[in-house]
Amino acid sequence: MKVLLVDDDPTALRIASCVLRRIDGADPVAIANPVEALDWLKENNPDLILIDQIMPALDGLEMLERIRSWPHLAEVPVVMITAETSVSLRVAALERGCTDFLTKPIIVPELLVRAQNLLRLRTGQRLLNDQAAMLRVQVDDATALLRQQAQELVTRLAHAAEFRDPETGGHLERMAGYAGLIARGLGIDEDECNQIVQAAPMHDIGKIGIPDAILLKPGRLSGPEMLVMRQHPAIGHDILRGSAHKLIEMAAEIAHAHHEKFDGTGYPRGLSGTAIPLPARIVAVADVFDALTSARAYKPAWSLEEARAFLIANSGSHFDPSCVAAFVAQWSAVVETFQAIPDRLAEAAQVATLQGFLSA
Repeated sequence: MKVLLVDDDPTALRIASCVLRRIDGADPVAIANPVEALDWLKENNPDLILIDQIMPALDGLEMLERIRSWPHLAEVPVVMITAETSVSLRVAALERGCTDFLTKPIIVPELLVRAQNLLRLRTGQRLLNDQAAMLRVQVDDATALLRQQAQELVTRLAHAAEFRDPETGGHLERMAGYAGLIARGLGIDEDECNQIVQAAPMHDIGKIGIPDAILLKPGRLSGPEMLVMRQHPAIGHDILRGSAHKLIEMAAEIAHAHHEKFDGTGYPRGLSGTAIPLPARIVAVADVFDALTSARAYKPAWSLEEARAFLIANSGSHFDPSCVAAFVAQWSAVVETFQAIPDRLAEAAQVATLQGFLSA
């Protein structure tokens, strides 16, 4: 335990150092010049500081103010040693953060007992701080584990939905990438951006509740079939809602509202404008863009430029204009995302065509 002694009287320094060495574990550091002592304190964090009041260059009160101005010394006990016993001095010292007083000439037994008591208190304080720090680490670890588990659950559920809808190809990955670009373009903080990216693939989880005859129908759906298909946002919301975890709650929000339109003509609730949760407005742009640029059994893939033009034309009606603007503003990144995650269905079709050509 480091104990700093500051006193311009060499004799007082020697006596105090000898007394403090009688305390188990105490390691006194004696400095006669208060300016040098402050320089030492910049790089060190002692367990106890004893300072004389009357010194050249800086007196005890001035030094006490400097000490308490540094965060790393805020909790270190400081004892002022003075021959003056006036109430005004003691009040001034206490106001500046003084912990205790010793009167000159020093009484050796008093110095020994006071130093022992303050060092015990400092040791207990450090233990409490260490325990609090350890508890914070444990809480952080538990929180990180819960976040990881929620992310894994979301990913697995998204893949479960993907197995039921074989036309998705690389849709989930690309769409989540586009959603991340939009979120960052809107200036959303990085933590929430990451949550949107992680939650976005859950947008169609409700399709696991749609009958195969409708979900897997190769052509366009009839009117009654479309009514059934339009139940999937509410089904997805029912699957995910009520979670205490923010990521899963956001996924429920996205699943419920990603087919809403900015002008209020969407489904299932006919929400409009900012009544539609922002993550869902972001995913709406990303989802439609990727659906347009992906081949389906009932349509060929649109070019990237055609899909971009569609978003711009429907900005303010189908889509939130700010989301469209954020998406278009990062066009080079959009193209990179499209090229980095090829459509697995298109690749499979190319392989099948090549195999047919080779076997012919």
